[in-house]
Amino acid sequence: MGSRFEKKDDDEYFMPFQGLEKGIVLQEKRIFSEAPINARKCSALITKLLWLLAQGDKFTKGEATDVFFAVTKLFQSKDIPLRRMMFLMLKELSTMSDDVIIVISSLTKDIISKVDLYRANAIRVLARIADNSLLPQVERHLKQAILDKDPHVASAALVSGIHLMDTSADLVKRWVNEVQEALNSKHTMVQYHALALMYQIKQHDRLAVSKLVMSMVRNSPRSPFAHTLLIRFACEVLEDGASGEQAQALNDYLESCLRNKSDMVMYEAARAISNRRNVTAKELTPVVSVLQLFLSSPKPTLRFAAVRTLNKIAMTAPLSVVSCNLDMENLIADSNRSIATLAISTLLKTGSEASVDRLMKQIGGFMGDISDEFKIVVVDAIRTLCIKFPQKHRTLMSFLSNILRDEGGFEYKKAIVNTILEVVNVIPEAKELGLTHLCEFIEDCEFTYLSTKILHLLGSEGPATATPSKYIRYIYNRVSLENAYVRASAVSALAKFGARLEQMRPNIVVLLRRCQHDSDDEVRDRATFYLKVLEGKDPQLTPDLILAPFTLPLANLESSLNEFLQGPTDAPFNIGAVSTFIEPPKPKEATPSLTRKGPKTAGPSGGVTPAANDQPVDDAAKYSAQLGAIPQFAKLGKLFRSSSPVELTESEAEYLVSCVKHIFPQHVVFQFNCKNTLNEQQLERVQVRMASVSGDALTIESQVPADVVPYGPTAVPSYVCVRRDSEAPMTGTFSCTLKFMVKEVDPSTGDIDDFGIDDEYQLEDVELATSDYTRKAMVANFQEEWDKLGDEGEIVETFNLSTMKSLQDAVKEIIQYLGMYPCDSTEQVPPKKTKHILYLAGRFVGDVPVLARCRMKSGGEGQGVDLELTVRSPSADISQVLASAI
Repeated sequence: MGSRFEKKDDDEYFMPFQGLEKGIVLQEKRIFSEAPINARKCSALITKLLWLLAQGDKFTKGEATDVFFAVTKLFQSKDIPLRRMMFLMLKELSTMSDDVIIVISSLTKDIISKVDLYRANAIRVLARIADNSLLPQVERHLKQAILDKDPHVASAALVSGIHLMDTSADLVKRWVNEVQEALNSKHTMVQYHALALMYQIKQHDRLAVSKLVMSMVRNSPRSPFAHTLLIRFACEVLEDGASGEQAQALNDYLESCLRNKSDMVMYEAARAISNRRNVTAKELTPVVSVLQLFLSSPKPTLRFAAVRTLNKIAMTAPLSVVSCNLDMENLIADSNRSIATLAISTLLKTGSEASVDRLMKQIGGFMGDISDEFKIVVVDAIRTLCIKFPQKHRTLMSFLSNILRDEGGFEYKKAIVNTILEVVNVIPEAKELGLTHLCEFIEDCEFTYLSTKILHLLGSEGPATATPSKYIRYIYNRVSLENAYVRASAVSALAKFGARLEQMRPNIVVLLRRCQHDSDDEVRDRATFYLKVLEGKDPQLTPDLILAPFTLPLANLESSLNEFLQGPTDAPFNIGAVSTFIEPPKPKEATPSLTRKGPKTAGPSGGVTPAANDQPVDDAAKYSAQLGAIPQFAKLGKLFRSSSPVELTESEAEYLVSCVKHIFPQHVVFQFNCKNTLNEQQLERVQVRMASVSGDALTIESQVPADVVPYGPTAVPSYVCVRRDSEAPMTGTFSCTLKFMVKEVDPSTGDIDDFGIDDEYQLEDVELATSDYTRKAMVANFQEEWDKLGDEGEIVETFNLSTMKSLQDAVKEIIQYLGMYPCDSTEQVPPKKTKHILYLAGRFVGDVPVLARCRMKSGGEGQGVDLELTVRSPSADISQVLASAI
């Protein structure tokens, strides 16, 4: 018989609240009303309630209110641990219960008590409960608490201020003097929380934030937590464009933090410097030295943080991390597998060709012990290494093949397959070996997506190999053993072999005939179609129908077919007339300033009044329908595009106005959305007066005012329609003045004064640029479309973008100036590249296709970027307009 004190296994643990039912626990709340109060029972019950809330149990408003008021009876208790539990319970229930403000007086009494623990907890609960009407009554206590001698009380007040910034920012901003004094506190957490609150107060004022950071840098904080915050704020100021002495002081501060006594501060400074844009190898040297010290730390958290940061640095500057390789090799055997995985991943990025075989043996020893997430990290590192050292592709591909057969989830297997595919594309010598490994994998592959992807690759690359016949068996096995999706892909792969290899065509035809008896109609249809093509008498038609990619966008083809069916025509459908340009995906999020209630309705004077239900209006189709409903705009033609809304007022202004520019073939309609934030006023006959500041003169054809703009969140639009007098796009800057009649409103009764006063409000200028006349469009094959447009309408211009600091900055600016869509992922410039080509596609007003090729070269430090811009379109005039936009 075993000992009664026998030790249990480490994996066993005791869960005291397993199976706890909410109803039974709620019935126990009468314990709170017992006299005398039993502190032990009450604490146990509060623990159960908190556990239920933590597990996600939902309390109804009635249940939460009952428990809340039952717990308030514990204010009578003098037991300090119980009072702490009570405050915690009140804070959790405050958002679920009704009439919680009834405890304000009890909390206020605790705030001014002599027990510091009561005061700190009461402040936290009070900040959660009090609303804007009650906060001014207790503001004096909160401000005094910030300067309290007890650090728990001061920190509680400061943290409450941080939370109150979300709901009562104006009130908290009045605490600046107290918070400033708390910044000089000798207590670690008080100084940390004071700095966090001061930043929250000043975060919308860049100059104030800069001054705060510089003052803290000069008077270095005592708290290591405050140091970590200050490091982050200093990096923000540097990213915002600090220069001269200020930038030098901030850089010196960051470097000094690398020599701080606190590990936390040292690591934060190292991480911040390594994350900066365009960081140099010289700046990384002290960072890597600090992280190298942490690699041998006895603390697992420090080791993990250091190796993770080094891993990130190795992605862009692998040579800077080479000095740490020996230390990281020691971490391969670390008991924490996350650390070991990151160490291996970093070594794969920084290791030499001679170390590849040794690293592969070490990796194989622990791949089975880590999760799929970390396995994917290792696979990605192997991909980088394989491309870096192509001579080692056999060793690396063999390793990938072995782990491909191991157990793993979809994302893990997908990462391995994608790695093999990339290696096959980049290293020609690895093609046959990679295809063989993939063929072996699909024999037991359980993921349909991966099987179809591999079959597509076999059909494309298999016929070009030295022995293509060996792949036929693997492909045809899929027809016999897999689901319909995979069988259909296998049929297509077989047809590609038959189309490209005439000597194998008779055998492929035999296999395809067998596929005609398949149970799935898609498989049968594909087999029948490919048989008809392969057995056809026109040899030129075979490659076109089987091997040529289908470049037409399906959405465009569907739209063209629908238009063809609706039109009364006897002519056959012309597939060559289908546009190859694709509309880019629309952004999903709606703009708040364009959210209005229901459809717009015309007012008595032809204006627009707000309607009843909020709907987001953010795409051209909805704008077109709304503008078409206004008589003045019904005959303007088809709406070409609508711009994103541009704010013309500050977010804190009395009247909030945004502008949307609608481009028509010969007109531009400016839509001004006006929102009234004053509950004591109503605006009537609201319109915007526009005048040219620079650029083309305005020819205003019509104006549609907003009849009434009442107080509320609804934005009401008014319109200005401008005619373009020439074929060239009208551009320039236009001043805007909001003109309206204001009437007084009694907020309590809603009565509106009969008499009004004419008033006006100056708005920000509106700019009309060339990019407003272009609409983004995607193309399936840029080079093909470029050749199709030809050079008849081509314009070539050269520029020196002297203000651009990098190629990536130049790419962003060019896309913004031209308003076109980047193709072939050319919007991302690879790191450390000095040359780049950006491809852009779009449509100009009149639905004219336009393409642009931007060849860029970095001129070096302070030399800007040299740009050769080539624009093609059917019209040289349109190409010239776009080329002149830079």
